[in-house]
Amino acid sequence: MAGQTVSMKGPVCLIENDSDGKLCVVRSALETLSQIEQHVVVVAVVGLYRTGKSYLMNKLAGTNKGFALGATIQSQTKGIWMWCVPHPIKSDHTLVLLDTEGLGDVEKGDDSNDNWIFSLAVLLSSTLVYNSMGTIDNYALEKLHYVTELTDLIKVKSVEGDIDESADYVRFFPSFVWAVRDFGLELKLDGKPITAHQYLENALKLKQGTSKKIVQYNLPRDCLRKFFSPRWCFVFERPANSEKMKRMEELTDADLEPSFVKQSRDFCDHLFKEVKTKTMIGGLKVTGKMLGNLTEMYVDMIRSGQVPCLDNAVVALAQIENSSAIEKAKAYYQQSMAKMVVFPTETQQQLSMVHASMEREAVAIFMNSSFKDEDQKYQKELMVQLRNGSYMTPGGYKHYCDDLKMMTSEYRSTGGKGVKAEEVLKEYLNDKESTGQAILSADQSLTEAELKAEEEKAKREASEQEKRTMEEQIRVQEMLMDDQKRTHEEHKKQLLEKMEADKENAKVEYNRVLEAKLKEKEDLLKEGFHWKAQEMEAQIEDLRKEQEEQEKAKPSMWKLALDNIGTAALMILGWGKLIGVGLKVGSRLMN
Repeated sequence: MAGQTVSMKGPVCLIENDSDGKLCVVRSALETLSQIEQHVVVVAVVGLYRTGKSYLMNKLAGTNKGFALGATIQSQTKGIWMWCVPHPIKSDHTLVLLDTEGLGDVEKGDDSNDNWIFSLAVLLSSTLVYNSMGTIDNYALEKLHYVTELTDLIKVKSVEGDIDESADYVRFFPSFVWAVRDFGLELKLDGKPITAHQYLENALKLKQGTSKKIVQYNLPRDCLRKFFSPRWCFVFERPANSEKMKRMEELTDADLEPSFVKQSRDFCDHLFKEVKTKTMIGGLKVTGKMLGNLTEMYVDMIRSGQVPCLDNAVVALAQIENSSAIEKAKAYYQQSMAKMVVFPTETQQQLSMVHASMEREAVAIFMNSSFKDEDQKYQKELMVQLRNGSYMTPGGYKHYCDDLKMMTSEYRSTGGKGVKAEEVLKEYLNDKESTGQAILSADQSLTEAELKAEEEKAKREASEQEKRTMEEQIRVQEMLMDDQKRTHEEHKKQLLEKMEADKENAKVEYNRVLEAKLKEKEDLLKEGFHWKAQEMEAQIEDLRKEQEEQEKAKPSMWKLALDNIGTAALMILGWGKLIGVGLKVGSRLMN
């Protein structure tokens, strides 16, 4: 999806605490996101304060400076800061970097703020980078207790009651990267070399038993395994000595340990290649503008004491985006018609061709920007609005008739006389009728008989002109009805294409979740947790049944969607036919 984007010179605060200590969004940052029409890849970093999170984010932005670094014991980052830069590999995407304030800052003394910061990082990101120091041991995992509290902080569906929805988290949560800083161990297990990813998975193995101590040991590991997939790990050696570390922003790669430079480069390359577009329920791809709206919704929910709900966010976002999609499509159509059509056009066919082309593009714009348009409510509204805003509707001539006021009596004999030439000429003659009558009455050289004859002649000419105008209106109306039939087919064609694309996105999401659950089941069996593997098998079976039901329902859903579009088209077409019948009746009466 190509589209408008922005490239920021540096990071800005996206979410901060107000004077009452509540989280709030920064309007100027939302305005920046609103300008990004491209899809976004969102990388958020979280971790304990003073662990070097901001350095990694600067490297992802391709610079050494930007997000604040510090060499003191105080946390430098407050709230959530954002930096939007062009994606280095995906030219049609914008990379959004979110740097969060350090967790566990003793100066704050407010665990709830940390919990919400962590939850927002999960909700907004495509991948979540957890940054820690030393090794991945039990102490490090205990510090990641925020992941165990997500079940109280994020809801999937808008339902009442205390329902465990954690099995669904993997469908909507980001991928996970554990970045281990100042790592000084050898990557070996039982004397054999292992990768950093294997090191993480080994650290997440569960223990057998039901004692309170073992349950506490397993809880963060179980949550990470159930909630996040895929998972990766990168280890980083100490970048430099203590003196150099105090001025990291001033150092170049040449000043750092070569191994650290390579590890940082591998980390960035992996994220650039592997991290996917930010998506929502159903595989919906998110743009910068949508990300801004989501941020505002989630923060508003938190401020009002609610738990952020993914379903509610999608519904609210759909209303905003679909209404905006109508306006974008309509504006494009009107602006394009104004540029492309210079009245008078040579023929009605010429105008119809331009209209068809511009409408096709307008519908495509709507389809690219809309989503979850249940019952095709917004697409039907677009059909009506394009019809009403077209030059090709009855009465549409009034939008451009001012350009034809200079017509002369020779107009009929010249080329390019317009799609309603006879109607224009009729208006011209009507305007001149009173003048002609005055001249005729004043001409004393005519006898009374001649005067009467001239009056009869004028009436005949007026009647013939009226007849020609009516016939032309009938021809134009018939062509308009043909145009409307073509419009219906275009809407139907693009709706089918969008539904097919949505189906593929949902299939990708389903396959990713199924693969993650199958892998977790296999790992649980290897570790001897047969009862947990059975629970996972039940989740897999539920997932497959849900997919089968959706597949069975698709034909009827698609038929209903096409029927909705057909109903709107028939309503507009019926209105056109009614006008056409009226014109024909009028024509016969005149004859």
